[in-house]
Amino acid sequence: MNIVEKILARASGRASVEPGEIVIANVDRLIMHDLSGYLTARVFDKQDGAKIKDPDRVVMVFDHHFSPPTEQQASVLEFNREWARRHGIHLFDCGNGNLHHVLVRRGLVKPGMIVVGSDSHTPVHGTVGAFAVALGNDSHAGTVLPFGKAWFKVPETVRVELHGRTRPETTARDIALWLVGQIGEGELNYAAVEFAGPYLEQLGFWDRWLFPLLCVDLGAKCSFVEPDAVSEAYVRSLPGAMPADFPRSDGKEAAKVLRFDVGEVEPQIACPPTVGNVKPVSSVAGKPLGWAELGGHGGGRLEDIRIAAKILDGQRVNPSVRFNIVPSSREVFSEALSEGLVSALHEAGATWFPPSTGGNQAYNMGAMAPGETMISTHSRNFPGRNGSPDAEMYLASAASVTASAVAGVVTDPAGLKGN
Repeated sequence: MNIVEKILARASGRASVEPGEIVIANVDRLIMHDLSGYLTARVFDKQDGAKIKDPDRVVMVFDHHFSPPTEQQASVLEFNREWARRHGIHLFDCGNGNLHHVLVRRGLVKPGMIVVGSDSHTPVHGTVGAFAVALGNDSHAGTVLPFGKAWFKVPETVRVELHGRTRPETTARDIALWLVGQIGEGELNYAAVEFAGPYLEQLGFWDRWLFPLLCVDLGAKCSFVEPDAVSEAYVRSLPGAMPADFPRSDGKEAAKVLRFDVGEVEPQIACPPTVGNVKPVSSVAGKPLGWAELGGHGGGRLEDIRIAAKILDGQRVNPSVRFNIVPSSREVFSEALSEGLVSALHEAGATWFPPSTGGNQAYNMGAMAPGETMISTHSRNFPGRNGSPDAEMYLASAASVTASAVAGVVTDPAGLKGN
């Protein structure tokens, strides 16, 4: 069995499972942000005598309404606070960071866990070696909260192998976006996607994170990176007890293997209206911009902030661009502060925001008027997601976002000073 199958077998009390089988499994962690938590809580409260089976396994993070601009949004957070106190669940209030980054940084997701959440990017926790999937709010309210269980169909595994060495200007984010374009949106329906190969093995933990992050756009049920010395060392640095062992696959061949050579991939950009509309940045160069942002589930990492500071060294943000920096967690902001990156980016003309999801869905920031354009490290670019459906969102790496913020137009970072 591979690690997904081993985790599902353990959690369902079985010796083994096979793809296509239905299992009822114990859930180790239910994760919710302030929006999904509000919907789940209201449904759950309508059940007579509703009681959470194991409150210690439930976590809510306020990362969308991180600074509520209206009374209605403030009331949602007050409802969530009261509900969390009443049921005794873990609550991380405004300013702690992005849901998924907070969970990992606080040691609340570990290898071998079953993790469920309403957020569609929940499968990103496969980077840690967990079986992590998105479920609907009603599933959380109906089975996970009262019984601590959920049902799953065991997915078939597709292995995506990455070979070769990238160009100096091409980052892991570029390769992740490029893969969505190469494989195709929705092409790996309900699969468990294993990202592997020599290219991935030489990446650090937070660069590996960018691949399971995008598996939902491939139509996959979950994704994972086989635990190795890199992931084990990172997980051992986190708070909390370690699992007895890291799950490992038995070497069973995947149902399908896709192999890609990353050697000639240029910096990439996902153009409106979907994540799969991927092109080389050079083909879109010159597109005027009003906004640039490092943030979202895939952005605001310390690695992104370092890249931005390197490119902006001796340069300034273009006067026509508002460049937002949104740390993914309080820990990242502290690290950036200790490295002098906060003052450097501030002096270069960037604007810092609280640790959160930033402009994601424009609940507190990032709303655009008709005709405006943003380039960001966000994970979605659908029309209307950040304000007007007549605005445009482009997704790219931190290097491309920063280079574009300097130039005032979409810019290939390859030739820009500091990269």
